[in-house]
Amino acid sequence: MDMMQSRLFDRLRSLGMSPDVVPYPAHKTVEEGKMLRGVMVGTFTKNLLLKDKKGRLYLVVAHEDRVIDLRTLHRKIGASGRVGFASGDQMREILAVEPGALTPFAVMNDDAGKVGVVVDATLFDAHQLNFHPFVQTLSMGICPRDLVSFVRSCEREPITVRLDIDCTEQAMCTENLSSGVVVMKSAQDGK
Repeated sequence: MDMMQSRLFDRLRSLGMSPDVVPYPAHKTVEEGKMLRGVMVGTFTKNLLLKDKKGRLYLVVAHEDRVIDLRTLHRKIGASGRVGFASGDQMREILAVEPGALTPFAVMNDDAGKVGVVVDATLFDAHQLNFHPFVQTLSMGICPRDLVSFVRSCEREPITVRLDIDCTEQAMCTENLSSGVVVMKSAQDGK
């Protein structure tokens, strides 16, 4: 186990979490990983590091099969203008993780708080979410509420939105984490 994984597991233990860690086949794409892993417990995710027009960074956590429309995502997450992919160099420099092993746990390496975390609200229906613990040859399962607790322990509040709902220019999607209720609000109402 390398130093970063050791720090991660220490942090998880300090939060009262003891996730299951299992081997995962090396892969280059989500589709290849699905084919190689066979039957494994839990909901698998994809994690994208995106940036908006002002250079703000967002780590988006979604179901591995979720189609994410980058042309409209900014409206759901409050980004400035359309979002695009951040560079691999930014991923390495800010989150200290290699492309292909991006994980929401990497926000623990972002001491400057440059990266916001966006979680697809539909993931809260899962019993277990699976993420790479900094290397793509391992998978670690935690419950959705533990993911939120971890992100909060990194001094940031996750943005939770329904990525499966189409938000138009006139509407904003918001999520009440305590009740799990998704509300569509009209931007004109200001509510």
